[in-house]
This record gives sequence, C-alpha cells and structure tokens, in this order.
Amino acid sequence: MTTVKKITPLTTKGGRTTALVLATAAFAVNFWAWALLSPLGPTYKELLGLSPLAVSVLVAVPVIVGSLGRIVLGGLTDRYGGRAVFAVASLLGVVPVVFLAFAQSYPTLLIGGLLLGMTGATFAIGVPYVNAWFPPERRGLALGIFGMGNIGTAVSGFATPWLATEFGRRVPFFVVAVALVAVGLAFLAVGRNAPGAAGAAEPFLTRFLAAARLRITRELAGMYAITFGGFVAFGVYLPLYLKAAYGLSTADAAARAAGFVLLATLARPVGGWLADRIGGRLVLSGALGTVFVCAIIVSFSPVMPLATVGFLTMAAALGLGNGAVFAVLGKAVPARMVGSATGVVGAAGGLGGFLPPIVMGLIYQATGSYAIGLMLLAAVALAAFVYCWFVLSVA
Repeated sequence: MTTVKKITPLTTKGGRTTALVLATAAFAVNFWAWALLSPLGPTYKELLGLSPLAVSVLVAVPVIVGSLGRIVLGGLTDRYGGRAVFAVASLLGVVPVVFLAFAQSYPTLLIGGLLLGMTGATFAIGVPYVNAWFPPERRGLALGIFGMGNIGTAVSGFATPWLATEFGRRVPFFVVAVALVAVGLAFLAVGRNAPGAAGAAEPFLTRFLAAARLRITRELAGMYAITFGGFVAFGVYLPLYLKAAYGLSTADAAARAAGFVLLATLARPVGGWLADRIGGRLVLSGALGTVFVCAIIVSFSPVMPLATVGFLTMAAALGLGNGAVFAVLGKAVPARMVGSATGVVGAAGGLGGFLPPIVMGLIYQATGSYAIGLMLLAAVALAAFVYCWFVLSVA
C-alpha cells in the first residue's frame, strides 16, 4: 500500500515566506526599540548636562544586555520554538519602552536602558527559527534577509529624532510600544514553527556548553564580534562622532548614521548569498580587509566627502561579513544546537558593539580626538583578516 504524504500550507514555499517575513518584521521592530536611546543621546546630553563618557555609557547599556540576553533567548528557542519566544519577548519589550518615555533622570534612563536591552536579544530567536524553515543550500540568503531586520536601527535614526522634535520626546516611545504589541500578536496569530521541528530535550546548560565547545562556534563568535560589533558600535556612536568631529547638527548626524546602518543592512543578504556560492571564509576575509583600509582612512578625519565614502564602504563590508557569519553557522552547526550557538555568537557580536563606544568616549575625553580609537579598529580588523584567511576551519 502506497502512502501519500499530505502536503499542508506549512510545507510550501508560502509557509517559508510567511515565516521569514514575520521574523524579519518582528526583528526590525525590536531593533528599533533597542536603538531608541542612541539618536536621542545628544538631546539627553544637553538636557541633563552629561559628559561624553556618560552619554557613551547610556547608549551602550542596552547593547550589553542585548548581548548576554541572546544566550538565554537562543537556548529558550531551541527548547520552546521561535513562535512562542518571539511573541513573548516582543510583548515584554513594551515595558521598558513605556518606562523610558517617562524617564527624566540619568539613573532612570540607565535602568530603562538595561531592561530595553532584551529587545536586542531577539536576534537569537530569529536565526534558529528561520534556519529550520530552509534547506542548507538556501540558508545563507534566508538568514541574510532576516538579518535585514537590522534596518530597525536605521529607522530609529531617521524616525526617532523627527518624532521627538515634531510631536514631543515621548511620542517615539509610544509608537514603538504599539509596534511591539502588533508583532507580538502577529506571531501568536499566524506564526508557526517549521514542520517537524522539535524542542531540544537536553538542559539549557548542557546545550550551551556543547555549542560553546565547538571550534566553529568560537571562531564565528570572534568574527561576529568585529563585523556585527562594528555595525552596532557605529550605529549607536556615529551621531556623537559626526557631531563632535564635523560640527553637524543632531538631525544631520543621526541621518548620516542611519544611512550607514541602512547600507550595512542591505549588504547583509548579499553576504549570505555570496557565502552560499563562494564560501564564507572568502567573503569574511574580503570584508575584514576592507574594514582595515577604511578604518585607517577615516581615522585621519578627512574632508567630509572622503569620510562619507570611507564610512559607507566600511558599512557595506560589515554587512557582508555579518551575512557570511550566519551562512556558515547555519550549515556547520548541528540543527538542534543552532539556537544555542547563535546565542554564543550573537552575544559576542553584541559585546563587540558594547566596548567600542565606551573606549571611544574615554579616548575622546582624554585626547579630544577619535583617531586612536579608529586605529585600534584597524588593528583588530587586520588581525582577524589574517586569522580568517589562514586559520578559519571552514571554507
């Protein structure tokens, strides 16, 4: 007797597309929430009389929490599936967003920023969720498209200062709160886990340690700390840098920083697509070499047109590198461990974005220049390029 496999909508291309669109939209909204404080950094600096270091800490606090939170959310996704975890995380994200709308002192802003960091951790939910829906030969492109949810940072750079200026400082927080509720409910209503996906049975710590012991996990964590860390660091700190180094207005600096984020975001699926075809090591090596050259150029504070070319080229390189990292991870890590491995790699990337703003603030406060900080970026990128080209354990 021949058994005919029943084909449901969830096993069709439409099911995969729905999952990818939903995850990308939810990631974008959560990233807008995660990046709410950065475009308003200059405003808080003037209102509260903050030092450059204090502002650097304020915009970096959500990054550190979002980094470490990825370990937890990645493990929870392996256990309970992306649908439930993404929905709950988005709805809980409303709490710090509304809290920050009414925060009026530096301590309350820091508390709100700590809580807000969990919205940035949602990246670790989407990678295993999307990865489970696609075959290995298409995961690089699919994860790259999901990674375009980074555009939430660009949306924040454009929309947050405008909403605050036109309608009041609290309005962008209220808009984001409504958007978080919408995507959370959408996941509950139409979100589905991939057919056949089963929750991991092993305890969280066992899965986390097993993923962390994989050589490829540690290598990709290091690469992501530079590529995504650089993306986050410039996304949150570039408005302050451009205002100090080139005397731009708050709105102009935020818009240019948003352009940096937008280009890096658009390059991400290209990086995943290229990694599917020519190999992740080659894409990563090219990206890191480009970052090295561009960091040297911009460290000399060249005229604005040259600085613009340097920063935008760096943005494209960082985006390509981001896409390549998870194209490699989706293929090299066992399916049952993708969430946990994503948590490890994602945490490294977030930590890579946390430290540079602090270092840049300290260097600028001590020297009145950002040159040393940018030269440090060039040195790190060069070291990573050498490792990637000669040592990285995958093609």
